Amino acid sequence: MGLKVRIIPCLDVDAGRVVKGTKFSCLRDAGDPVELAAFYDKEGADEIVFYDITASHENRDTARELARRAAEEVFVPYTIGGGVRTVSDMHAMLRAGADKVSINSAAVRTPELINKGAERFGSQCIVLSTDIKRRRDKPGWEVYLNGGRLNTGVNAVKWLVEGERRGAGEFVLNSIDADGTESGYDLDLISEVASRTNLPIVASGGAGEPEHMIAAARAGAGAVLAASIFHFGEWSISDVKEKMRAAGISVR
Repeated sequence: MGLKVRIIPCLDVDAGRVVKGTKFSCLRDAGDPVELAAFYDKEGADEIVFYDITASHENRDTARELARRAAEEVFVPYTIGGGVRTVSDMHAMLRAGADKVSINSAAVRTPELINKGAERFGSQCIVLSTDIKRRRDKPGWEVYLNGGRLNTGVNAVKWLVEGERRGAGEFVLNSIDADGTESGYDLDLISEVASRTNLPIVASGGAGEPEHMIAAARAGAGAVLAASIFHFGEWSISDVKEKMRAAGISVR
């Protein structure tokens, strides 16, 4: 028996509001982040993820006030990411109440940040979140930075293997190709990373219905992250869990 699959609503935050788009563009307002997170907490979410989606691009600090506000209203574990560039940034988020910090752009630019964070706070607090696009000219995937704006040319799977070696405790695989499309997760990507690494994988990008989450779990994901289907009332967390249990997937 493996670990139970976690259901994680994702709250992308821009200028203090939750937004959701398609393939990282065409953003729609979805509400106040703390109010939404508190709602999902009561609905049965296993964890919550907050991403400040423009912090790295605009070279801003993460929203520490958001972390503090969330700590007062949210009682399930939550992760905050976006603009985390130093160990001090990590410490500020954790001290404000976050259970984990998510690093992406800064980790690619300064891989030692993974090592330092894991050494200081423990691997369980360090989430390596990677924005990934499938290559067009050959097989495989590449890592993108700054909210999907900058293609690094870095092989995504090799980068995640390195991230595990450096001390990350969990991966979030953000498929830019599938983001907001509600057409399903990139199952090939999940399977490939699962075959090459041992860390828990959070599937992200493309959730449109419980069957997509079931497929991701069968491909090797230990958690499924979704935004649109929850924010706009297409599915409830309890409905998703019921469907997954009926399919034989063990959920919390």
